[in-house]
Amino acid sequence: MPRSPSDKEKTAPVKRAPASVLKRIDPAALLDAAAFGLVAVDLDERVLALNERLATLIGVQAQDALGLPCVQVLRNRSGVQRCGAGETLESEENVSRTDDLITRDRRRIPVRISVSPLADESGLRIGYLKTVEDLSGPEATDHLLGSSYGFGAVIGRSLCMQRLFSMLPVVAQSDASVLITGETGTGKDLLAEAIHQASDRAKGPFVKINCGALPATLLESELFGHKKGAFTGAVEDRPGRFRMAHRGTLYLTEIGDLPLALQVKLLTFLDDKVVYPLGGTVGHAADVRVVAATHRDLGEMVRRGRFREDLFYRLNVLRLQVPSLREREGDIPLLLDYFLKRHSAELGRPIQGFAPRTLKILLGYDYPGNVRELKNIAEHCAHLCQEKRVQPVHLPAYLTEKPVVRQRPAPAAAEAAVTKGPGPGENGTAPEAWSHIEARLIREALVKARGHRGRAAQIVGCARSTLWRKIKHYGIEV
Repeated sequence: MPRSPSDKEKTAPVKRAPASVLKRIDPAALLDAAAFGLVAVDLDERVLALNERLATLIGVQAQDALGLPCVQVLRNRSGVQRCGAGETLESEENVSRTDDLITRDRRRIPVRISVSPLADESGLRIGYLKTVEDLSGPEATDHLLGSSYGFGAVIGRSLCMQRLFSMLPVVAQSDASVLITGETGTGKDLLAEAIHQASDRAKGPFVKINCGALPATLLESELFGHKKGAFTGAVEDRPGRFRMAHRGTLYLTEIGDLPLALQVKLLTFLDDKVVYPLGGTVGHAADVRVVAATHRDLGEMVRRGRFREDLFYRLNVLRLQVPSLREREGDIPLLLDYFLKRHSAELGRPIQGFAPRTLKILLGYDYPGNVRELKNIAEHCAHLCQEKRVQPVHLPAYLTEKPVVRQRPAPAAAEAAVTKGPGPGENGTAPEAWSHIEARLIREALVKARGHRGRAAQIVGCARSTLWRKIKHYGIEV
């Protein structure tokens, strides 16, 4: 039988760590160890510290947020004027509420925000500590899992999308690696996040990194972390995205752009689930599910020696092919209506739909940019339309200035058209190729943004990394 404690043992004081030990604790490491988001602000509501969990949730670098007004970092529906700390100005107690947090890529995440006052040793208030708990667990998508029109934020009623949706609940409950393939703009990112939210890892972080957006040396540090002094500028230890995604999901978009040297390191992690930071010799276990996506043909890249065959098979455990919008028969009207209603509601515009002539133009268009392009067109119309129905004049100019056709030209025909020059069209000119249109739109956006790539990306309607990749692809001078 276990020995019962004596009276002396019952009254013995609890041993506390000496002050010297407490002083050696790194405050940043303490914040990062929390399983929820944390941000400390001063009395002027400027950010003093931000942990990695919250930085990952809202899509910012923790260092970039320091010194900024809290309202610029934690954007939410009810916190337009204040970050929320003001709620505790007249109270010494904690204040808690639920809200929608707006991320850097304009997603809304339901959260519970708690605000507590911070005081110094003399009891004088010096700031506030905010905890942010992500509430977008499996219950957030339960109403869509049984819906015939969607899964998470991905919607569609075409036969090919129905087949995809039928596979997703099973894929979500598995812990195996997932490879998502499909053309640019088909919704691979939304699908990856929907899988995470429907999985048992939904309470953990969903960490995304673009493998084609950074040079190989920086990408290795971002993925696996680094030790202080590992390279010039490494002034502190960084955990890396794998460790940040512990007990959650790491989403590797544009996996086809991952350098061969890092493909070996990724394969090693998938085999033993241990992360070795740059400049370090001690490994760190990370419980992470890997979801990868690409618009490239990885099988062809394997044959050309540009992608490791063993890594391809390791990632290709569960394969999801997202169909292009051209293959999704009947989904274009559904998506147009969905995005127009969403954007018009955000703008407070009473737009009821598309006029018949407008809808005819939109249904006859090819959408080479897929759902992303369709969404941008709907947003463009919502901003310009001042009437009850969207008219052709409210459409982007490239949809009405030149004839648009349903079918794309074959690659050989397109190449011949570029080599031989335009053939006769309705106005004596050929329809402009999408690549030329896209390059022109990017140039115009850069001019409007005065060379600022972040603002140009917002004008075009794509991520900054995507814009940078297209600038290099088209050889545009900045």
